[in-house]
Amino acid sequence: MRPVRKTENNRLTAMMQVRNEENRFLEEVLQDVSEYADDIVIVDDASTDRTADICLSFPKVKEVVRLTERHFSREWELRSLLWRETCKYGPDWVLAIDADEVFESKFKRTVRQLMDQDSYDWVGFRMYDFWGGRTHYREDEHWQLHKRHTIMLLRNLPGFPYYYLQHDHHVHRVPLSYGALPGLLSDIRVKHLGWAGSEEERRRKYERYKQMDPEGVWGSQAQYESILDAAPRLVEWKEEES
Repeated sequence: MRPVRKTENNRLTAMMQVRNEENRFLEEVLQDVSEYADDIVIVDDASTDRTADICLSFPKVKEVVRLTERHFSREWELRSLLWRETCKYGPDWVLAIDADEVFESKFKRTVRQLMDQDSYDWVGFRMYDFWGGRTHYREDEHWQLHKRHTIMLLRNLPGFPYYYLQHDHHVHRVPLSYGALPGLLSDIRVKHLGWAGSEEERRRKYERYKQMDPEGVWGSQAQYESILDAAPRLVEWKEEES
C-alpha cells in the first residue's frame, strides 16, 4: 500500500470551474498553471463561447467536463462535481484555482517543497483583489480578502469524508472538512484579476450579483453596492523581490 502522505514525487492536479472565459484571463491562467501542475481538470458550466476549446488546447488539461445546463445558481453542486472528477484520477495534491487567479512567481519555485512533506495537509494563501488594472488592489472595510488565508492547495486523502455547504452562491472552493486537518499559512500571494477589468465589466458583475442574490442571502449587500464606488481605496501592488 502506498503511503498517503508522501515526502517526494507528489503529483499535483489543478482543478478549475469555468464559464464564458474566452475573452478574459483563461489562456494566461492556464499557461501559468501548466508550468507547475502535472495536469488540470476543468468543469465548464455550460459556456456559450469557445471556453471549452481553449481549455482543450492546453496539453496539461486532462479532462473538460462540459455541462449542457447551467449550474451557477447551484454552486455547491458544481464544486462537488469538480472535486469528484478531479479525485477520480488519484492525484497526491489538488490545487483549487479559478480562471482569473495567478500566483506570484515564487509559487512555482516552492510548490514542490510545500507538497513534499508529511506535516500538514493543506496550504492557505492570501488573495488580493486587483481593481481597474494590475497595478493596485482594493483595500477597505468591504474588501479584505488578502487579510486572511484562503485554502487552495490540499492533499488528496482517499476515503477522507468531504462535504460542501449546500449554498447557491459563494461556496468554499475546497471541502470544509479539510479545516479539521493540520495546515500551513503561506506568505505566498495570489493575484485575483476578476475586478481588474473595465468599469463596464464591474458593473455587469454587480448586476449579476444583484440578480442572483437580491436579498443578500449568500453574500454581503454592502459589498455588492461597494462594487460601484467611484473612488475606492486602492493600494499599490509591489512585486516580490527577486
